[in-house]
Amino acid sequence: MRNAFRIIRANVLLTLTGAAVLWGMVDGPASASSPAGDEMAEAQEWAAARFEEGTSDLRQAGRSPSNAEPFFSFTYNGRPSAEVLKTWTVQRTRRLLDEKRTQHTLTYRDPKTGLVLRCVGIRYGDFPTVEWTLYFRNAGDQETPILADICPLDIQVEATSAQGGVKPAGEFRLHHHVGSPCSVEDYRPLETVLSRGTTKRITAAGGRPTNSDLPHFNLQRPGDGGLIIVIGWPGQWAADFLCDDSGRLRIRGGQEATRLKLLPGEEIRTPLVVLQFWKGDRLRAQNLWRRWMLAHNVPRLGGKLPRLFLSASSSYYFDTMYRADSASQKFFFDRYREEGMKLDYWWMDAGWYRCDPVGWPKTGTWEVDTRRFPKGLREISDYIEPQGAKTIVWFEPERVRADTWLAEHHPEWVLGGAEGGLLNLGNPEAWAWLVDHIDNLLVEQRIGLYRQDFNIDPLTRWRANDAPDRQGMTEIKHVMGYLAYWDELRRRHPDMLIDSCASGGRRNDLETLRRAVPLLRSDYLQPGIAQQCHTYGIASWMPYFGQPMQDVWDNLYLMRSGLCPELTLRFDMRKRERDYTMARRLVNHWRQFARYFLGDYYPLTPYSQDKKVWMAWQFDCPETGEGLVQAFRREESPEASALPRLRGLDPNATYTLTNLDIADATEMTGRELLETGLPISIPDRPGAVIILYAKKEAPNN
Repeated sequence: MRNAFRIIRANVLLTLTGAAVLWGMVDGPASASSPAGDEMAEAQEWAAARFEEGTSDLRQAGRSPSNAEPFFSFTYNGRPSAEVLKTWTVQRTRRLLDEKRTQHTLTYRDPKTGLVLRCVGIRYGDFPTVEWTLYFRNAGDQETPILADICPLDIQVEATSAQGGVKPAGEFRLHHHVGSPCSVEDYRPLETVLSRGTTKRITAAGGRPTNSDLPHFNLQRPGDGGLIIVIGWPGQWAADFLCDDSGRLRIRGGQEATRLKLLPGEEIRTPLVVLQFWKGDRLRAQNLWRRWMLAHNVPRLGGKLPRLFLSASSSYYFDTMYRADSASQKFFFDRYREEGMKLDYWWMDAGWYRCDPVGWPKTGTWEVDTRRFPKGLREISDYIEPQGAKTIVWFEPERVRADTWLAEHHPEWVLGGAEGGLLNLGNPEAWAWLVDHIDNLLVEQRIGLYRQDFNIDPLTRWRANDAPDRQGMTEIKHVMGYLAYWDELRRRHPDMLIDSCASGGRRNDLETLRRAVPLLRSDYLQPGIAQQCHTYGIASWMPYFGQPMQDVWDNLYLMRSGLCPELTLRFDMRKRERDYTMARRLVNHWRQFARYFLGDYYPLTPYSQDKKVWMAWQFDCPETGEGLVQAFRREESPEASALPRLRGLDPNATYTLTNLDIADATEMTGRELLETGLPISIPDRPGAVIILYAKKEAPNN
């Protein structure tokens, strides 16, 4: 990819629309995190060179599809794709999906075997972003030769600057994050220096995509700018970063292992690949990504972005829900209202179904336990709906136990057979049964939000089911079935959210996040430092997320440490003697400022798990001139004050600052906040403050 970071400006005319106005923000001037002309031009040039016939601008710049390096690779019948594609016919089509997205399709056909390859790409008109997915179909009447080592991402990047192609001093730096393996380390930011002659390989673990690492990467080049690279695949992905001795970086990524033939009429797909080009500051780049996520990816309800909401659950106090009943659910819901915490959703977790003493589904068909819920979950849904709330209900349909209805009556649907294991969503009959069965439950029980968990690693079962000439096929079909299953549920229930869960946050790849929101970002629920660190890391990539707040109703430091865009309470409301004043105040404040969580995100301190330091960050909404700062003085920190410099503000404006623990507001100029810093005092150890700010309107002349 010789010119991947060079900018072609000549005769390139762009109309920049800026980031979408979201979550109650009003139109305003473009912020520092809005797309800039040079990076938009770079994304356009990159996409045009690979998806389109040579335009006059490209020919003038010495570029055309014929000399643009391939951006994907595979082998077919033992020959590399760069070689075989030269003998295949190719057709290019383009269509406008909407005013901000253009779809490009490259269709290659092998005249000998009938294999058809479609590369479906999208170029965004309002962000410097390009994405694509590969599809392989056997259009012949015979099995294909072996298709192997499929990499939908295979590009080369040179550390060249925009000025004359001069290579700047320095090395590539890869910024990436831990996934959610259930520890304090979840979402920890990492940095890998890609020196010449080095290789870095990062993969999923066990078949769940964010089990060990996030498939999200920000490549910072020497000099200025870089490239965000994201692989969307709810399965076993891998990414390789290989820097040669000349300083050129090759990036390959996709499904970790593929070696398969296609049967007549059979079609498969690859992981989604997204590239986002950026210039200037790396944190600005992360905010471009956040804005793109909100504008084009976070799932809609009835065509609209979902509002941030408050939920609560009693499951923690009833062995998840294995000992819960209708009366307990109504009681807890009512108690929250009595204490002045009006809920938007009531969360019912694992255990509402027929189960044996250890909690496993008794029938395997996800039937409500009518001994504890004689009128079904519908009774609870109907009870809370007039009070403005809906139910969240937990499912885990892919895990099947032995001695259940599914294992006994349809062992052919289960990877593991009658002994139980994984429901094979690549099996059309199993898929159809699951869609209709869950849909019926959603309708009959009036479930408002579908929560799907996934507590097993599927990879060994996928691979054990593959023949030597079909390696990777079971995983591909399961992933395709999983995504199609959620698409069908969303089609039937356009006003229903889905919550992604897999032992916490182990399945939060981009394809999943386009269909669901992560209300449980991690199963590691220790309050305090861990929750601070999780927010610090996840906010760089996922603007909409939640985490249950444990029973810390009287500890403001711990409660504030766990604040998220979506807030879930887990207080033991049976204890009427408690004073919930502090919790009620927290909820009221959250409703006041929660929308700021969806603004631009700036870490204000280094990442640390050390008890002796402060941690702070800022969420900024430049369109309205509002935002918040959260700061935490930890248990052993000797410093009672800090002076973090804020980001993204107007230096020429004046801002009103409100500390939620102090009655009086203060004022500072944007320049003071940017250059000198925001004075914060926390006398308690540990302690936490939240400071809101708002830009003052200039007086009329």
